[in-house]
Amino acid sequence: MNLYEPTWDLDSIFQGGSESEELKNYVSTIENKLSELHNLVERFMPPKIAEQTTDLADLIERIQDVSVRVRQFSAYISCLSAQDVNDQAAHRWVTTRSELGAKFKNIQIEFDQKLVQIDANIWKTIIKDLDLLEVAFVLDERREKAKDKLSIEQESIINNLAVDGYHGWSQMYDTIVGKMNIPYRGEDLSVGQASNKLSDNDRSVRREVFQNWQQAWEEQADLFSQTLNHLAGFRLQTYKHRGWDNPLKEPLEYNRMSEKTLKAMWTVITKHKKHYKRFLEVKAQWLGVEKLSIYDVHAPIGNSDQKMDYNAGAQFIIKHFRKFSPLMAKFTEQAFANRWIEAEDRPGKRPGGFCTSFPHSKETRIFMTYSGTLSNVATLAHELGHAYHQHVMNDLPGLNQGYAMNVAETASTFAEMIVADAAVRDAKDSKEKLALLEDKIQRSVAFFMNIHARYLFEIRFYNERKSGTVPKERLNELMIEAQEEAYQETLNEYDQTFWASKLHFHITGVPFYNFPYTFGYLFSLGIYAQAAKEGPAFEEKYVALLQDTGSMRVEDLALKHLDVNLEEEDFWEQALQTCIEDVEEFMKLSDLLYSKE
Repeated sequence: MNLYEPTWDLDSIFQGGSESEELKNYVSTIENKLSELHNLVERFMPPKIAEQTTDLADLIERIQDVSVRVRQFSAYISCLSAQDVNDQAAHRWVTTRSELGAKFKNIQIEFDQKLVQIDANIWKTIIKDLDLLEVAFVLDERREKAKDKLSIEQESIINNLAVDGYHGWSQMYDTIVGKMNIPYRGEDLSVGQASNKLSDNDRSVRREVFQNWQQAWEEQADLFSQTLNHLAGFRLQTYKHRGWDNPLKEPLEYNRMSEKTLKAMWTVITKHKKHYKRFLEVKAQWLGVEKLSIYDVHAPIGNSDQKMDYNAGAQFIIKHFRKFSPLMAKFTEQAFANRWIEAEDRPGKRPGGFCTSFPHSKETRIFMTYSGTLSNVATLAHELGHAYHQHVMNDLPGLNQGYAMNVAETASTFAEMIVADAAVRDAKDSKEKLALLEDKIQRSVAFFMNIHARYLFEIRFYNERKSGTVPKERLNELMIEAQEEAYQETLNEYDQTFWASKLHFHITGVPFYNFPYTFGYLFSLGIYAQAAKEGPAFEEKYVALLQDTGSMRVEDLALKHLDVNLEEEDFWEQALQTCIEDVEEFMKLSDLLYSKE
C-alpha cells in the first residue's frame, strides 16, 4: 500500500515560500502583462462591422492569459496564508494580491464597457465567429452585466477603494482569527483544532470546548462586528449607487441562477424539515440528553474508535471513487502521490478547508486539518471533488473555467456522497451502520438547517444594515432567531456568536456564501442517482456536465443534462426524497437497536 504524506508540496509551484524569488519574478511578469493589457484595452476600438473580429479575439486571448496568471498567484498566496497564520510575509502578499486583482478588474471593467458600445445586431454576428463562438456565453453575459453597472470611471473608483475599504476588512478578520487561541485543559488550541473537538465523542469535551469557544469569540465580538458591518456597508453602498435594491441580486447573478429557483428549493426544504426535527429528537435519546445543544448536532452517536488514519482514508476514497469513475480515482491517486494535500493536524493553521486551483500549472491544492474522524474522510473526499472538477476544466478556454460556487459544490458533494454511502454499506454490524447513517444524515442537517440559518441571518442582517450599523447585541439576536427558525426550535442552546466565528460571513470574494452549498448538495443528488444507476458508463456524461458549468446558467445546465426544471418544486421534491429515505432507514434501525439497549 502506498504511504502518503499529509503535508503539501508548494515548492513545485514557487520555490521558497513567502520569500520566493521565483514568486517575485512571477508577480513582476503579471504587472508587466497588466500594463500591456491596459494599453491594449484603452486603444481598442469597438467593431463597427461584423467582420472586425481580429483585435477582439486577440484581446480576449490576452485577458485569458493574465487571468490564468492572476489566479495562479492568488491560489499560492491563499495556501501560504492558510498553512501558517503567523507568516507575516504571506500577509503582505495578500495585500499585493488585492492590488493586482483591483488593477485587473479595472481593465476588465473598461473592456466590458467597450463590449456594451458594440451595436446589438453587429454583436449577434460577432459572437458567432469561430474564434469567439466557444466563449460566446461568457462574453454575452459580461456585456449584459456591464449594462447594469455604473460608468467605467465610477466602477473603477469603487474597485480601487475596495482594496482597503472592502477587502481590507476581510484581511483584518483573518488577522484577528490568526491570533486567537481557545484554552482547553491547560493547552491553547488553534481555532481549527478547537473546531475539530466540537464533534468529539465525549460530550464533556464538546461542552467545555464550546463554552471556551463562545467566550473567545465574545471577547473579540466588538472587532468582528466592525469587520462584518463595514463589509456589508461597502456592498450596500455599491448596490445603492448602481440602483440595486435586492441584496440577492449579485449572488444570484454570480451563481447564474434565478430567484425562483432559490425560492423553490427553500420552500421544499422547509416543508420536509419535520423529518429532521424527529431525527434530532431521536439523536438526543442516543446521546442521553432531553434536548440537543448546538454542540451536539455534529457529535457522533457511535464509538470513538471509528477512525481512519490519513493513509487509510486515502485508500478508502480511491477505492470507492473507482467504482463510479476510474478517471476520478486515477486523478485522486495523483493528488495524494504528488502531495497536493495539506492535512496535518498542527497549530498555526487557519480553520476550515478549501481547494484552490493553479491553472497555469494545471494543478490543485487541498487544505484541511485531518484528525481521522469519518467526517474528516468525507471532507477530504469533498475537496477532492472540487479538485477533479477543475481537472476536467483545465483544457477549456480560461473564460469558460469560471464556474460559480453552486455548481462547484455539486462536484464536491457528489464525491462526498460516494464515500458516505460506501461507509454505510461497509458497516460491520447494525450499530456501526446506525452511526454511519447518522454521520451521513448530519450532512443533510448541515445543508438544510445550518446553511438555512446562515441564509436567514444574512438576509435579515443586510436588510437591517441598510438603516445603519447593526450592533453586536443585535447580531447575536439575529443569529439566535435564524438558528431557532432553521432548526425548528429542536435545540436548547444555540451559537449566538456564529456570525463572528463563521469565516464565510467575512469573505469578500463571494457574496452570500451559504445557499450555493445547499443547491450543490441537492443538485448533486440527481446526478448521483443517475451515476449509481449507470455505474462507470456515466463517467463521460458526468465530465460533459462539469465542463458545461462555466458556460451555462444552472437552469439550462439541468435541462440539458438531467432534463429537469429547477424553477419547479418537483425536482427538489425528488431530490429530498433520497435524503428522507436515509432518515427513515435510520429511524427503523434506531427503534430496533434502542429497544435492545
